[in-house]
Amino acid sequence: MLHVFFHPHLQALRLVVVLGKQRKRRGVNAAGGLLVLLWTETAASSHHVNCAVAAAGPWFAGIKKNEVSLVLADLKGSLFPSHKPCPEPEPEELCAFTELHGPLKLLLSFQMKDVRSFSPEWQTHLDAFLHTFSLANAEIELYLKLKCNQKTLQRVFRVEIKYKVAPSVILDVTCKTQPPECVRKGCWCHGGHPVLGSRLPLIIPLHVMDQGLYGELSIQLVTLLSPCILQYPNLETKLTELQVFVYSPSNLPVRGLSTFFQMLPAHLDTHELGVRGIHCFSLKDFLYSCIYKIHYENWEHAERESSSVQQSLLLFFFLQHRDPFISQLSDLMAAERLIEHHLEDILSNNKQALTAAVQSELKNTLKAQNHRTQEQEKLNSAVKVILNSSISIVSSSSNMEFRNACLNSMKVRDTHELSVSLFESLRRVTSWKFKSNDSCFSAQTEQRPESDVRTRTEI
Repeated sequence: MLHVFFHPHLQALRLVVVLGKQRKRRGVNAAGGLLVLLWTETAASSHHVNCAVAAAGPWFAGIKKNEVSLVLADLKGSLFPSHKPCPEPEPEELCAFTELHGPLKLLLSFQMKDVRSFSPEWQTHLDAFLHTFSLANAEIELYLKLKCNQKTLQRVFRVEIKYKVAPSVILDVTCKTQPPECVRKGCWCHGGHPVLGSRLPLIIPLHVMDQGLYGELSIQLVTLLSPCILQYPNLETKLTELQVFVYSPSNLPVRGLSTFFQMLPAHLDTHELGVRGIHCFSLKDFLYSCIYKIHYENWEHAERESSSVQQSLLLFFFLQHRDPFISQLSDLMAAERLIEHHLEDILSNNKQALTAAVQSELKNTLKAQNHRTQEQEKLNSAVKVILNSSISIVSSSSNMEFRNACLNSMKVRDTHELSVSLFESLRRVTSWKFKSNDSCFSAQTEQRPESDVRTRTEI
């Protein structure tokens, strides 16, 4: 029931986004807004839910309502044959949206049965869909408004830091990871740096072609490593998580990623990657992505694990489809639905190429991580030499005034505590050495803690 109820919203958003991509003349700073509004009216109609999807702003500037009205009517009849027309939302429901983004360019509305689907579970699924949609459509601000049983729920999906990877792909690269206490004010990158990978041509299975899917089908890979630590070249990192997203040709997130991605870790060469294993989380918890946990051998040193920064690698699969014989919007929509319906077969049919691509992206990321680990080991060796020399000087000194001054400056009682404190200070100063990077999205962080100032003074 959940999938049946959710399907019309997916198709409505697809229709609006495809129209925007076809008609717009988007510049670098083009933006727009999408409003998803669901409401019930009176007790008499409590078994029906009204839905409206509205679009406004420069992103949709090329769309003219009078030009697409007939297309919309035909598509609404084919996409939502079992759903009744519904009254348009009250003007006051759209007022705040139009004040932000200007006059409406499109308004698509329909009515659905069974208000029981207005459940917390369904709301969670819709929220997850819109969040995942926003990741790859960062130029569009999303607004969700639900009104049912005299209760109102509103959500806004607004991107703080965006990055244009390709003409049709603008990613949300905002990183919510908080900087450690030892990071100085304004010296932490709050974004990420996507890497445009290779484009993999896909072979369409014969039985899918028999269903009417022709043309060229491919996948564009994009990777994003988070959090960014480019400004800290000496810092050791640990890749602990891989998250995979798949988007349709219209940049809508694809749900129901199942067998192929569940079995993906079994086909990866963990020995080449230098990891013990890769474990897939339950797909029931992640409708629009697949998350893998990465396990390592020989990570027994607690101090190394605690001092390393844990990172996640986001891997985006953007499906691309070109068919020179498709000219009508309805045909384009039908082709996208075919791709999503047969996606499992398409992925399985191209298993070897896709697995090799994931292997390559992981290998490149882990190669950089291993290089950092080697550099950190060199630094640790140097720190030990400095530490041993310093402790030897203090311990062997017969000048009590000098010894007491050293202990007091580090606020310790004896040379053992001095050794521990000095080692930690040296480690922080060397590991968190800052190197400015013009490409980073550094912002003002919290005030530098007093302990950091003291540590640098001590050194």
